Amino acid sequence: MTWFLRRAGLGDLADIMRIETATFANDAWSEKAMAGELGSEHTYYLVAERNDTGEVQGYAGLLAPAGSRQGDIQTIAVDEAARRGGLGRALMLQLMGEARQRGAREMFLEVRADNPGAKRLYEELGFEILGVRPRYYQPDGVDAIVMRATLEHPIAGVAEEGAS
Repeated sequence: MTWFLRRAGLGDLADIMRIETATFANDAWSEKAMAGELGSEHTYYLVAERNDTGEVQGYAGLLAPAGSRQGDIQTIAVDEAARRGGLGRALMLQLMGEARQRGAREMFLEVRADNPGAKRLYEELGFEILGVRPRYYQPDGVDAIVMRATLEHPIAGVAEEGAS
């Protein structure tokens, strides 16, 4: 399976919210908050469409004001049917590239402590653990692992079925 990544807009809000609420049942962003993210000049959001059907199967967002030396992964989610195919990696690589273009030299993110697959992906992409925010994700009370990556060297990769 392959995907086409493109910049997300307000017209993608329903597809993004479908994945958001399915992935983050207890702590999903509100539609209003997500719409604000999609419309901000300081953010960059992507959606991933399946090449064969056009179905949106993932999205990711970056906060990186132009000229800032830092970027922050706001959110990323992949539809359950498209997981384990390299789509999360492809979305992350695109956001990391966009952050570099905006002048960022480091990126930050938080990942749920109960999501070892995502943590492993971020480590493979060069993120290191900075610390833990206890009970950050509510209402579940799950810790957030805070991670950072330097963006001095680009990382190459592709999204293909069977890739990690």
